[in-house]
Amino acid sequence: MPPLRHSSAKVPGIEGRLRGPRRDPLEDEARFLRSWLERPLVTGAVTPSGRMLARTMASYVDPQQGGPVIELGPGTGPVTEALIRRGIAPERLILVEFNPDFCRLLSRRFPGVTVIRGDAYDIRATLGTVLAEPGAATISSLPLFTKPLEQRLDLLNAAHDLMRPGSPFVQFTYAVVPPIPAKCEAGSYTAAPSNRVWLNLPPARVWVYRRP
Repeated sequence: MPPLRHSSAKVPGIEGRLRGPRRDPLEDEARFLRSWLERPLVTGAVTPSGRMLARTMASYVDPQQGGPVIELGPGTGPVTEALIRRGIAPERLILVEFNPDFCRLLSRRFPGVTVIRGDAYDIRATLGTVLAEPGAATISSLPLFTKPLEQRLDLLNAAHDLMRPGSPFVQFTYAVVPPIPAKCEAGSYTAAPSNRVWLNLPPARVWVYRRP
């Protein structure tokens, strides 16, 4: 399936960048639950990421580092909002989302971002003609444990191929083990965990993978 691109007009200023329809947590939870019931292996979670988890994920992105910031599986946009509040300009954000309803919602909610409807696990094909320069970071809320390890590793390698050297691939998980092994015998990446985010429901941890 070829990716479909959605874009919005740019709006200056932090508050201006968030002038789209405000997020309603209860409404977003209902959307997520409905999506999970329809496609449990695609959505992966029954609720969106909490504010503290979203803020933790966004904290690993350096606003001063040039280049686009790629977000995989943004859903209803809690991490997108945290990235904008951290100082990432909306025009730098490229969101890859498979759910067409979420794509339309994201385009309305975050003026200036680029929303791509496509397969995040085939990131090479989905973003191959979209990126004008190497990415500064990749932020993923994908349910990686629904995929075999080989496919997870391929996603990690593909994302690093699209980014500047040393850029982070940021992934959260509810599990007690890392979504991609923390130790890499081949030495093709390093991995570091955050503290557990207890204020999220359920509690989660963020893993940051970098290519040396």
